[in-house]
Amino acid sequence: MAVRLFEGEEHAKSYWKYRISPSEELIGKVLQFHTRNKHSASDLAVDVGCGSGQGTLESPAEDLPFPDVSVDLVTAMSAFHWFDHSRFLQEADRVLKPHGSLALLNYTMDIQLSYGDCSETLNQICNEFYAALHPFRHPYLGSSSFILYKKTFESLQYPVKEWHDTFWVRKTVPLSGYMGMVQSFSAFQALLKKDPEEARRLSLNIEQRLMTAMDVTSPETEVIMEVKYFYFLAQKPANDLKFAVSHQGAALLQSYGNTCAQKSDKPKQRGVPTAQQRADTSWHLITDIAAKVMHRPPIK
Repeated sequence: MAVRLFEGEEHAKSYWKYRISPSEELIGKVLQFHTRNKHSASDLAVDVGCGSGQGTLESPAEDLPFPDVSVDLVTAMSAFHWFDHSRFLQEADRVLKPHGSLALLNYTMDIQLSYGDCSETLNQICNEFYAALHPFRHPYLGSSSFILYKKTFESLQYPVKEWHDTFWVRKTVPLSGYMGMVQSFSAFQALLKKDPEEARRLSLNIEQRLMTAMDVTSPETEVIMEVKYFYFLAQKPANDLKFAVSHQGAALLQSYGNTCAQKSDKPKQRGVPTAQQRADTSWHLITDIAAKVMHRPPIK
């Protein structure tokens, strides 16, 4: 089962405007792993769930339109947790060449702010914001997407793989940019859909309290926003073209999905986050592996 969200026009606009791109350093980590373990030239990267859909083609994440063993690098930034996990992993394994790389990345919701000597106060307020939104977290995500990614890493029977649980990215943004990013999260959008007045009240209250703590009057005042990424990288072995998740690992992932998902006779499929594009996800072809394969707004 996959989940289909991020399709409303206003949500897509918010997503495109406020979501941050991964840093050059983080992109470099992916490419370094790939080139270090690659034994031939690279021609094709497939980025699944690539942002708000501009300049992309459409296909389900679980049914990629590529021949077997034809892709050098498959990436998914802040998107894998919305997919049908087992089906996507099988599909990634199918299209990857021997020695091809898989990179699954995400970041935590607990973004931190720094400003002058009031950073601790700001983050206490931010934590209240996240706590208020937590009840609106989609059931498919479970209590933590971190757990899903770690279970997936442990289950994947690729012998060459790396797990990284902490990679901080710091970016200077206006306070309004931070607010906009949190408002683009699926939990806030769920609250907005259920109770628009409460969502706006909560957002305005948090923004005002942050400005008071900073002793400023403009939401355009710049702050340092710190985002914690976690990710894993894996290389498909040369001598085994079969899907390489153990039976036990696949069962764990299936159990996790069954526990987290809402029961539905007709589960919805996840789509590209634009009002115009209605699809399960999107993919983006890149003919030069040295290109910044993930330099676009990620999906949460």
